[in-house]
Amino acid sequence: MGNKGRTSPRIVCCAIPIARAAGKVLVITSRKRPDNWVLPKGGWESSDVVLENAASREALEEAGVRGSITRFVITIPTPAATYHFYELDVVSLEQDWLERNERRREWVDYAEAMRRLEWKKELSQGLRLSSLAPAR
Repeated sequence: MGNKGRTSPRIVCCAIPIARAAGKVLVITSRKRPDNWVLPKGGWESSDVVLENAASREALEEAGVRGSITRFVITIPTPAATYHFYELDVVSLEQDWLERNERRREWVDYAEAMRRLEWKKELSQGLRLSSLAPAR
């Protein structure tokens, strides 16, 4: 993907939206690749102040999810971006959200989420290290 003119990798904050009682994760379709599934993620902005706020903002904008960040999962550096993953315990789903006309969203179990995210190594690695992953 490259750095698009940046001298340092982009800071990307990623939410792993979880329905704990059901043991499910919310995945959304990619805008660039509508047949592919992703986790809500996007660039950190200075107005976010802290990385967790960016993960929460992206979850709301991209998936219509409201909730609480409950756990830092991992930071994954790549040449183009540094990904910061956070678990977000979902409290509610908005029916009207910013990107509702550009994405689909679906609750799936851990195994199905891993299958849908395997095309994007960083996303599957972040989910694999989440508390939803089966004990090893």
